[in-house]
Amino acid sequence: MKALTLHPWKVTSAEARQIQVELRARMERDDRLPALRLVAGADVALDLRRSRAIGGVIVYHLPEMLEVERATASRPLTFPYVPGLLSFREIPVLLAAFERLRAEPDLIFYDGQGYAHPRRFGIACHLGVLLDRPTIGCAKSRLIGTHREPGRAAGSWVPLVDAGEVIGAVLRTREGVKPIYVSQGHRISLARAIEWTQAVGDGYRIPRPTREADHFVEAVKRGEWPARRRAPGKHSAKMA
Repeated sequence: MKALTLHPWKVTSAEARQIQVELRARMERDDRLPALRLVAGADVALDLRRSRAIGGVIVYHLPEMLEVERATASRPLTFPYVPGLLSFREIPVLLAAFERLRAEPDLIFYDGQGYAHPRRFGIACHLGVLLDRPTIGCAKSRLIGTHREPGRAAGSWVPLVDAGEVIGAVLRTREGVKPIYVSQGHRISLARAIEWTQAVGDGYRIPRPTREADHFVEAVKRGEWPARRRAPGKHSAKMA
């Protein structure tokens, strides 16, 4: 799965912010979804001791959410931690992992912000534009914006607002647990982003695609993947 080459990665923080502003013009906030057959969850784990990033992606077949394939890659960390510029720290290794996939997902969930970002171009937007795929940001915590508390029932949500603009949704995915922060990445409306986030949930606070991607990259980081030989036909895994 190839990504578009739209900018360099060896940039300063000021240059990175300008790239976000320029690429934002390519982001689409309306629904332009294909017939959804495959969805993916992606995440990155940082091995700061070795100064490396580990990216992982897992692809599932709809509607059964059967795992089709997973891939991982490891790359040196070349960009410092700067709030709001997570893309430049994590996307290079993510693109390396996506490039190893045989099955190309129709929709991608990422454990991070999308439109709910100071420059309205978080990592889920950036990933979607580069891969030209619909993407949804599902973050565990708020980066910016204010909101009321959503109802306690699963499926309750309230708008996340910044400077008078609705930039995302605060969604209760399970009764009595903390909500998550859902925002558009690329080629999807907020309403559909909320709908699909609920559709891939399985009773836990974090939707299955991003939850399992998080577990995957952490297992790779600990040297625990593959932990054992998997049964043929369940999925394949590629590693770099």
